[in-house]
Amino acid sequence: MFTLTPLEIEALRLSLLVSFWAVAGSLPLGLGCAWVLARLDFPGKTLVDGIIHLPLVLPPVVVGYGLLVLLGRRGIVGSWLFDWFGITLAFTWKGAAIASAVVAFPLMVRAIRLAMEGVDRGLEQAARTLGCGPIRTFWSVTLPMMLPGILTGVILGFARSLSEFGATITFVSNIPGETRTLPIALYALTQVPGGDEAALRLCVISVLVAFAALLASEFLARRVQARLRS
Repeated sequence: MFTLTPLEIEALRLSLLVSFWAVAGSLPLGLGCAWVLARLDFPGKTLVDGIIHLPLVLPPVVVGYGLLVLLGRRGIVGSWLFDWFGITLAFTWKGAAIASAVVAFPLMVRAIRLAMEGVDRGLEQAARTLGCGPIRTFWSVTLPMMLPGILTGVILGFARSLSEFGATITFVSNIPGETRTLPIALYALTQVPGGDEAALRLCVISVLVAFAALLASEFLARRVQARLRS
């Protein structure tokens, strides 16, 4: 029987914790950015789009170093957070969640944006002519129709957060019980003599968790689409 070791349980727990908060914390901003890119035309829109998607093409280590410069204890924003509120983000699991959120953010925004662009604007206009305000139209018409895209974006962001390594290890390092997620634990085992078997087990766990997330995305998207059609 495949029984998880304490190291595997710890790494899996941290990965799920980090990925959950990475997605939960970035989803509201992702919805806002997707709406701006899908519905508004303004000078510099291409530049904003490029900045949002920049983490997709940057080396993850660059993202992690940028976060360290910005949010480290002596960073531009991090020093202010520490001096005024006693908040430390670098070398903590919260920092790992931020690093994962930044790297996964473009995937989430892209999926939500495509779903929003696919919404029939005529249905929104019909709701407005029937007396619905902009907010009520969004909640009653737009949001239900783009829900499959939101679910896809959430699951893709979650799966990408589970696999994040470069930005995370640069920003929060490899601290057992605090920041050692599945990818970091796997990397650490590959550097230890005789750690190949344990590394292989973590590799299998990572594949299974990521595959389960993708299956859940497909299942939920189909359920929502079937409900919208009925």
